[in-house]
Amino acid sequence: MMILITRAKIYNSAFCWLLSTVLFCFHCQVQANDTYILEKNKQIARNFYNDLWFSNNTEKYDKYVADTYVVHDTGDRKNVTEHAIEQKHIADFFWKNGDLSGDIQYQIAEGDLVATKWRGFYEPKTMLGKLLAVEGGMQIINVFRFKEGKIIEIWNHRHDIDTPQTMKFTVKGFMFGLLVALVPTLWAISLRRRLKRTLDRYDA
Repeated sequence: MMILITRAKIYNSAFCWLLSTVLFCFHCQVQANDTYILEKNKQIARNFYNDLWFSNNTEKYDKYVADTYVVHDTGDRKNVTEHAIEQKHIADFFWKNGDLSGDIQYQIAEGDLVATKWRGFYEPKTMLGKLLAVEGGMQIINVFRFKEGKIIEIWNHRHDIDTPQTMKFTVKGFMFGLLVALVPTLWAISLRRRLKRTLDRYDA
């Protein structure tokens, strides 16, 4: 009887050890797979910048971007669905007006997301390019969502305050201020004319 109890304990211990080992190996495999996917997505993001923004290989756009993707940009361009080729068109627009270069400062990956902080430099070659140029480069943070190795969603966070893009807000503010000042001025001129006509009638 004692021998049977001892054997049962041994078998039970062996089973628990085997189960723990299997679970541990499975957990390690899952972690290794997750790490591999995170690193792979980060590499895809780096290659995207290298080909479209740091060198003029924009024809490779479809290696990185899904057929359609959703973009969230500064301004009114939020939650917009676009075709992959739009990324090529955007990059081509800058390349046609100047030379691009840049460097990646750091990346953070979690789940299906990769955040990349990078700095872009632009050397304008046309008048339009000079309007787009940013002295010292532009600081940008992009967040990409990945699915099956392709970018399916993009968040753009640019430091536009250092760019000529802010000029449009200056112009809008100036025009609004001018309108606010113009309305009472026109009203005052109109009142003055009516008052002058009234006084002229009394003088007559």
